[in-house]
Amino acid sequence: MLMRSRFHIIGDEAQPLCILDDFAPDPDALRAAAGAAAFGPAPHHYPGVRAALPPAYLETQLPLIAAAAAQAFGRRGPVTVIDASFSIVSTPAEALQVAQRLPHVDAFTADRIALVHYLAPGDGDGTAFFRHRATGFETIDEARRELYFRHLDTELRHRGQPPAAYVAGDTPLFECLRVVPARYNRALLYRSSNLHSGAISPDAKLSPDPQNGRLTVTAFLSVE
Repeated sequence: MLMRSRFHIIGDEAQPLCILDDFAPDPDALRAAAGAAAFGPAPHHYPGVRAALPPAYLETQLPLIAAAAAQAFGRRGPVTVIDASFSIVSTPAEALQVAQRLPHVDAFTADRIALVHYLAPGDGDGTAFFRHRATGFETIDEARRELYFRHLDTELRHRGQPPAAYVAGDTPLFECLRVVPARYNRALLYRSSNLHSGAISPDAKLSPDPQNGRLTVTAFLSVE
């Protein structure tokens, strides 16, 4: 089945979002590779486990990513992989750190693009994008970074920490702009500076088993 590309705009800041359905030629083989992979605790506040990808994954998918990034973001230079892995959200809600209960950004510069590729069968918990109510910011770049985190720190100190739950919709501090549902073999591309979060439902199965959990590929890229 051929990949299908759709391009959307998010929020008042008109940020690009690229949805790529039927992204990989053999998603079942990727699930089999994940089943044989060695998963371990994820770094960088990711609420779950990660494992190495098959080397052929990026060789096959990078040309598609480069073409989509050129069309969606106007970035036509070489694609550099900062980090890429199988990832499964598996941390129980009650064990989440404060940063994991809030929308976040992955990088602050315009060259950085995030990829999430859903590999759990059927439809499910996707990705949500947000606006910070106090500042109106939907993206956080270097120019906004200090002001945003100063506001957020003040809010958390005076209004209290968010509840021990994944953020999947509107909250007192953040407005949800859009939720893109997961679909088997769907990938999303968006700027790493977008405020976003996995849209993990309260009744989600948080299994670390790649055959039963929310298996994805997550990648962080630099596109010149």
